[in-house]
Formats: sequence, C-alpha cells, structure tokens
Amino acid sequence: MAKITAICNQKSGVGKTATAVNLGIGLAREGRRVLLVDVDPQGSLTASLGLQHPDRLENTLADVLGSIITDKPVSPGIGIVHHEEGVDLLPANIELSGLEVALVNTMSRETILREYLNSIREQYDVILLDCCPSLGMLTINALAAADEVLIPMQAHYLSIKGLEQLIRTISNVRRKINPRLDIAGILITMADMRTNYSREIVELLRANYGSSLHIFESIIPLSIRAAETSAEGRSFYLHDPAGKVSAAYAALTREVLA
Repeated sequence: MAKITAICNQKSGVGKTATAVNLGIGLAREGRRVLLVDVDPQGSLTASLGLQHPDRLENTLADVLGSIITDKPVSPGIGIVHHEEGVDLLPANIELSGLEVALVNTMSRETILREYLNSIREQYDVILLDCCPSLGMLTINALAAADEVLIPMQAHYLSIKGLEQLIRTISNVRRKINPRLDIAGILITMADMRTNYSREIVELLRANYGSSLHIFESIIPLSIRAAETSAEGRSFYLHDPAGKVSAAYAALTREVLA
C-alpha cells in the first residue's frame, strides 16, 4: 500500500511543484514505484513533466473525480501517463477548477480524491500530491486522502507568518476527516544560506517549531535553473546532475527513506 504524501502550502512560489518532481523522481531512482498527482488547476506539475499543453489532454484528474462524483466506473490507470524518468503522472488542467466548484454540492465532498486513490494505491509505493496554493476544497481533498503532509517553505519571514494558518487547517482535517494525518515535516526551500537573512529565518523557524515539528535537515538552495528544468520537462537530476539543487533533493530523498 502506497504512502500518500500531500505537498502543501497555501502560499504560491515556495517550491511545491519542484519538490514533487524532484522528490518523486529521486524516490523512483531508489527503486520505488511513484505516482505524482497534480491537484492544481494551473497544471504546474503537469507542465513541469513535459506536458506543456495540459488543456489538450484527453483525460485528467478532473475526469477521474468527475466520474466518481457521478457514480460512473473509473478504469484503472485512466489518465495516468509515464514519464521518462521513471514516475507516473496523473495530470491536471483548468477543468479541475470547475470540478472544485461542483464538489461544494457533492455528498462526502472532502473524500472524493481519497476514494479514487484508495482504488489504486496498491500499485505504488509512494503517491505524491502536488496541492494548489490555496486552502480550498481541492486541498482539503488532498489532506483527507493523505497519510502525511510535507510543507515546503521559502526562507522568508512572510512564509513563517502563513504557516500557522496551514497548521490549523491540517489540525482541523485531522480532527474532523482524517485522524491518521501527520505532518512529515517542513522543508526549507529557495534559501541562499550565504546571506544573514536566510540563516536568521532558518534559525527562527527551528526556534519556533523545531520542538513540535520535524524540520528536514536538507535545505533546497535558491537556483535560477528551476525555471529551466520546468521548461524542459525534466528533473534537476537530468538538467544539472552535478548541481547543488540535485544534491539537496538527493539528500532529502535519503531523509524521507530513512
């Protein structure tokens, strides 16, 4: 049975998609069967894995969830595509935004994604959910389906301020919908540890949360190459195998597997 991890932060631009791509491919390189699920109508994960025109896809997460809402049978593997670096992807596009509206009036609306993932989780070792930058119904569905939450957080003061709201949401989901939900940890991203500012933010985060939450030792450094990897539809492991970001995600993969 796959472990399901939601990669979640309501703040945009904190490295959620880059983490989903590179952690997922890192785990695949270690022999794990990995499914990446794009739970964002913007389709950032989908585009980052080379499907640059997600609106042209025949089947996406919106189609799968729509079938469940209307009690139609869902064929195993529908919509899932295989990436050259060893991971499977369930893509998303803007249709997912319309489906989120439909979820509001759906019975058991918070657990539609969980129902689907439970039907396929025996096929994988790891399922990573790339959440959208909001705390709306799609994110609630991801948290309801997950075993744990990994929180990427930019080394920035405002990111710390927004962390409290996310933790409250996770606590509410745990209490009301998904009692097994745990926080895997906080991953510091886009950090320039050469600067005093980044070092101070990391120290502040560890001082405020280190006793109650796991904070990954691996820190993902700031890199201008992130946009290049997304445009190529490849991971850092192929784009810049000797680079500092590749090394950081490899170290994160080892932490996750430890």
